[in-house]
Parts: sequence; C-alpha cells; structure tokens
Amino acid sequence: MRPLHREVHLVARIGWLRAAVLGANDGIISTASLILGVASAASDATAALTAGVAGLVAGAMSMAAGEYVSVSAQSDTENADLAREIAELASDPEHEREELAQIYADRGVEIGLARQVALQIMAKDALGAHARDELGISEATTARPVQAALASAGTFTAGGLLPLVLVLISPASLLLPMVAIGSLLLLALLGMVGARAGGAGVLRPTLRVMFWGALAMALTTGIGVLFGKVV
Repeated sequence: MRPLHREVHLVARIGWLRAAVLGANDGIISTASLILGVASAASDATAALTAGVAGLVAGAMSMAAGEYVSVSAQSDTENADLAREIAELASDPEHEREELAQIYADRGVEIGLARQVALQIMAKDALGAHARDELGISEATTARPVQAALASAGTFTAGGLLPLVLVLISPASLLLPMVAIGSLLLLALLGMVGARAGGAGVLRPTLRVMFWGALAMALTTGIGVLFGKVV
C-alpha cells in the first residue's frame, strides 16, 4: 500500500491570517492617515510624528481589545453549543446518533451505512463528531481569542511603525508625498503577502487594499488642509 501523502489545508490559517492582515492593514492606514492629516494641517514633522506614535499605541491596544472581545463572544457561543450537545448526548444518545446518521445521509450516504458510520464514529468521539458535523466546529476554525488579540496587536504595531519610519527619513519638504506613496507601496506588499498566504490571486486583493488606503489618506489629508487653513 502506498503511504498517504500529507496535505496542508489553507483553511487552518483562517483565524490568525484574518487577524494578522486586518491588524497590519489598519496599522499602516491609520498611522499614515493620522500623520498626513496632522502634517498637512501643521506642516510640522514633530507634531506629525507625535500624533503617529500616539495613534500607533492607541490603535494597537484597541485592536487587541476588539479582537479579544469579539472572538471571545464567538468562543462563548461555541462553548454554549458544546455544553448543550453534551447534555443531549447524555440524555438521549440514540436520538443524537440518528441525527448524525441523517446528516451523513443528506450528504449522499445510504441511510443504513450512514447509521453504521454514526455508530462507529460516536463510539470513538461522540462530542467531536457532533461538534464537527452538526455544529461546524473544528480544530482548524475554532475561536482563539488570545491568539487573535496578539496577532492583531502585533501586526498593527508592525504596520504602524513603517509610516513612522518614513516620517523620520523624509525631508520636511517631501514628508507628505513620501509618507503617502511609501504607505501605498507597503499596502500593496501587504495585499500580495496576504493573498499568497491565503492561496488567493494577487491582483484583486492588492488593488482592493490600495484603493481603501488611498481613500483614507486622501480624506484625512483633505481634512488637515481644511482645518489648517481655518485655524
């Protein structure tokens, strides 16, 4: 018998990849937009840098808290469903076995064979079988609040540091174009990396993230110019 080859499925990356891409994208866009808004209003690199650092710290904490709270809510829902399933398995195992068999039958398995499959699978791991096939909860997709929070905060910080570096290396007269163009190039790179990691095509994700980044930076720059003239 030929040994089975090991398959690596990209779905296992969904939890951390979504949080990581969101964090880095938000870090670049938020920090760059804040820097551009302040710089266009005050024409002061120091003020722009200070605002960028403050925005970076606040944004990273906000991302971590938001991800932790939202993913914890998902985890609480999953745990509640699992607790309900444990109680049902204890009180009426035959009904639960028939329910699982019907799920397999609906997928195309002959009902008699489906009952045999349900019997054998539940003998090994009844809760795991119902969690996976009835509730759609698996090891690859289960909610991990701490992992999501750390990934979002870490990648937000990494993304937000890049526009700050651009401020430090940019001449005062070129601060706005260097931060804007450099941040768009960083967003393009992020779009390509995220698409590759997720196994998707590169062009559409890259254009998508660049479009929204350009829009955010244009709006904040315009607001900065407007308020700079008013004040």
